[in-house]
Amino acid sequence: MSYAEELEKLIKETVIPDIDESLDAIFEEIADNKEATEDAKEEIEELREFKADLQDVLDDIEHGDIEEDECKELIDDIKEAQKHGDEVEEDFGFVEE
Repeated sequence: MSYAEELEKLIKETVIPDIDESLDAIFEEIADNKEATEDAKEEIEELREFKADLQDVLDDIEHGDIEEDECKELIDDIKEAQKHGDEVEEDFGFVEE
């Protein structure tokens, strides 16, 4: 499997579903609290921007506009972020009652 194929699989099967899950959690908190905190709004915007960036990477892969070494670097970055992301739990600015 090439790095481009590995990156595409990682983004489609892991990263984007994780982003969608995080967005769903934020929207649930907003629904429960009947309002969105500033932190939640910022997190939603950041996640949407990140998801759009990932879609651009997928488009580049599809069109052959990305080098294998760049794919490898992105894979390493994603795996490192996932490792550290498991250690941090975001509360999106909501206060537990």
